[in-house]
Amino acid sequence: MSVYDRGGPQGGPPDDEDNEDFSEMLRQTRDRARRLQRFIVLGALIAVVLWVGSGVYIVAPAEQGVVLQFGRHVNTSSSGVNYHLPWPIQSVIIVDIANVRRAEIGQRTVTVQGGQETRRILEEALMLTADENIVEVGLLVQYRVTDAAAFVFNVNDPENVLHTTTEVALRSAVGKLPIDGVITEQRAEVQDNTRSYLQELMNEYNAGITITDVRLQVADAPDQVRDAFHEVVRAREDRERKVNEAQAYREDVVPRARGEAQRILQQAQAYKEERVRSARGESERFLSILEEYRRAPEVTRERMYIEAVELAMADVEKVLISQSDSGVLPFLPLRSLESGSTGNQSSSSSQ
Repeated sequence: MSVYDRGGPQGGPPDDEDNEDFSEMLRQTRDRARRLQRFIVLGALIAVVLWVGSGVYIVAPAEQGVVLQFGRHVNTSSSGVNYHLPWPIQSVIIVDIANVRRAEIGQRTVTVQGGQETRRILEEALMLTADENIVEVGLLVQYRVTDAAAFVFNVNDPENVLHTTTEVALRSAVGKLPIDGVITEQRAEVQDNTRSYLQELMNEYNAGITITDVRLQVADAPDQVRDAFHEVVRAREDRERKVNEAQAYREDVVPRARGEAQRILQQAQAYKEERVRSARGESERFLSILEEYRRAPEVTRERMYIEAVELAMADVEKVLISQSDSGVLPFLPLRSLESGSTGNQSSSSSQ
């Protein structure tokens, strides 16, 4: 029964008390509706403010923000406080562009209890060389993201693409060299070739990646033939050592021999100059004597005879014999006296 059905004692129209109750109930209902409406409006305003404020984002100094509008790239934001239209209109992907990232081929560095260990991945590490030998190679690649938009959009899963591309570049570099070169003296060439080819492929893909370093971690023969191969390598090293020792010995002996030969040549040249000049002096002396002889033959002959006798008998004891007397002329033994006097002087001085 409604409030209008309720009448007085005889079922007539409602009295004043019932009308007042009904008016109060309507007023309370209107108040509750107004309060609910205000709550809804306030909640909607708060939701709108929060939705609008959700577009504020911060980009660190080592990062870039890739802004998407309905999934399409529209802007790349730099470091600092930035704003984009709230979701679902726009969204942002933060990409680290400063830190150096790394990728490993042929091995993986994993964290275990107590530190880190390196695990071999043989399906990546075993490669064929130019001389049809198998070599195990482990490579470490370091790279940076230089174009955040290209890194996000141009390549699907860029890190996986980098990994497979690095393996391709490494196999290409190893396949051009013999196994001895890959393991020993041409390791730097393998690194350089891998790096240049890998960067070329990344540029072709427009992946926004720059290769900073490529390092060979492992380059060795497979386990089955490693010991035998190391024996061969040691034998070659011994050969190189012997060759180097022989080279050093040659570098020591040959200069000495050349110096000795030069000394002998200089002595021969000096002897030649001496003999030539002596011969020229003798010839000049002979010519001068000849000239004197032509001017005074008797005097020159006599002088030459006397000089020859003086030269021949300089150290000979001489005895003078007179032609007029058959006897021997007395003479003083001057040299004996000189030697005796010298001996007496020395003995007296010693006393």
